[in-house]
Amino acid sequence: MKEQNIPLGIWLMVVTTFIFAMQDGLSRHLAGEYNAMMVVMVRYWFFAAFVITIASRQAGGLRNAAKSGMPWVQAFRAALLVVEINVMVVGFVFLGLVESHAVFACYPLLVAALSGPVLGEKVGWRRWTAIAVGFVGVIIILQPSGGVFSPYAVIPLLSALMFALYGLLTRYVARADMAATSFFYTGTVGMVVATAIGVWFWEPMTAPDWGWMAILCVTGAAGHYTLIRVYEVAEASAVQPFAYLQLVFASALGIVVFGESIRLNVALGVALIVLAGLFTLWRARQVAAT
Repeated sequence: MKEQNIPLGIWLMVVTTFIFAMQDGLSRHLAGEYNAMMVVMVRYWFFAAFVITIASRQAGGLRNAAKSGMPWVQAFRAALLVVEINVMVVGFVFLGLVESHAVFACYPLLVAALSGPVLGEKVGWRRWTAIAVGFVGVIIILQPSGGVFSPYAVIPLLSALMFALYGLLTRYVARADMAATSFFYTGTVGMVVATAIGVWFWEPMTAPDWGWMAILCVTGAAGHYTLIRVYEVAEASAVQPFAYLQLVFASALGIVVFGESIRLNVALGVALIVLAGLFTLWRARQVAAT
């Protein structure tokens, strides 16, 4: 078994969450000026080139990377991620980074709740209790009595549901395929789907915004690379809690750059969601150890 380097894994996860938060900020800026579907499409062109380059340098090349025991499931999960990213970027435009990420933070709880029907895993009463507490946090954030709640509030919630299903399907295909195969399908099939959606919304961009787009593409590739490195050097259960730092970084960016604010109900709701999520991660690790 490969030796674990937990401290390095944690630092890499911190770097990864920071990169992804900056990527979210760039996406919000560009999607505020241009159609979100087009922005995601260009991102995927660069991402696919990155994935193909990585795969071509591995043993067996592209043929080996494309070999899958579940090609249709791989294709579906790749397409699902494209739709999820489009939905989340639209959420950034309508709700902002702070509130979008506040609601999206519930996705680990959705993963726990859906792991039974999708993967056949047993979810005990402790984790169901944590899931319920987390969704109380979501309700506090949404404030149906008249706070954040609007039709737009459903956008990041739908995104979280799709991302949770994507994560579960990624675990499902891991039973038959290597991580490199899943990564290859994510980039290549994702690029085809993103182009099929985004090509209808093409509009010319200014030279400065092409610069921002280039930075967005580079950060996307860099974030995926550091995330791969995270799971190469440390087990997922040890570093996953630090993934919540993306919420912190994105919120800080929303406040400093976009002039957003954090209301008390959002802070309280996020606290409940994060605590419930950390408990489900801890509980899953305890169960795995027994």
